[in-house]
Amino acid sequence: MIRVLIVDDSAVVRQVFKRALEQDPEVEVIGSAADPYVARDMIAADVPDVITLDVEMPRMDGITFLRKLMSYHPIPTIVVSSLTQAGAKLGIEALQAGAVQVLAKPKNAYSVGDLEKSLVDAVKAASRTKVEKLVITAEADRQSLALSCTTNKILAIGASTGGTRAIEDILLSLTADCPGTVIVQHIPEHFSKSFAVRLNDICKMEVCEATDGDSVTPGRVLIAPGNNHMVLRRSGARYFVEVKPGPAVCGHRPSVDVLFRSVARVGGQNAVGVLLTGMGSDGARGLLEMKEAGAITLTQDEESCVVYGMPMQAVKLGASMKVVPLQNMAAEIVHSLQSELVRS
Repeated sequence: MIRVLIVDDSAVVRQVFKRALEQDPEVEVIGSAADPYVARDMIAADVPDVITLDVEMPRMDGITFLRKLMSYHPIPTIVVSSLTQAGAKLGIEALQAGAVQVLAKPKNAYSVGDLEKSLVDAVKAASRTKVEKLVITAEADRQSLALSCTTNKILAIGASTGGTRAIEDILLSLTADCPGTVIVQHIPEHFSKSFAVRLNDICKMEVCEATDGDSVTPGRVLIAPGNNHMVLRRSGARYFVEVKPGPAVCGHRPSVDVLFRSVARVGGQNAVGVLLTGMGSDGARGLLEMKEAGAITLTQDEESCVVYGMPMQAVKLGASMKVVPLQNMAAEIVHSLQSELVRS
């Protein structure tokens, strides 16, 4: 039985969440709290397996509470935030503070059913995640890795649950002249832009949410926009991305498989593919196609993953050439891009 604590200042939201979660026989709501102070006391008395958390609450905001929780008593936490620009920004802050997933609050009553289904799935996934104490590391203490690159080298990264922090760790360790980089992170619509803005603020390279036709060039990182697929294209010596709608692949849009398969086709042996933490199998077959096309393929190891799902499936398929701890991934990427196997 998965035991859940709901933290939200809205009595209506608490009621909706409780009803949705308790429809599943594997989930039990052990309580609900109107603010973080009440939640703190409830956790001290009875520790839940998973917490759902609003970010905009009285007395103490959800982000502050989440940071305190993850610093002293980490519990898998799902943040539910509005789709406003401010809400999206707070959602990204929550992921950086240790939330395992962010869900968007419904725009209207007609979309409540979609949220209810997503919430149950998210709670089940969160119950299987590993969360660690939040450690704030000064950016000045991070070691950057030098990299000389050319325009025909491509770095493709895919991630899901726990991926926002993993991606940040990797990009912070790369220099401003990193190869053209394309990333799919499973993330709700509108949150992808805030994620890109945050990375652009703290990383040395340019990071932005991809738009259709954007060039993929050294020193530039493109994040796939939520609710759209992103594929790599090539015209002569120029790489660019196509952003487009389409059916979900492996249950996701954007899909890592969609990106990786396109990189296999046009990047071939000049690409490096990296599959990070995440639930499910998205990206595993695409990584195999990259390997078969001559690319170097890396997967995150089980110990450093929040959820060892996507990388595990890639390993089972024989798609991974090397399994790497997250703390070593940036260095391994640099080594791979400088390898003779990646030909200019």
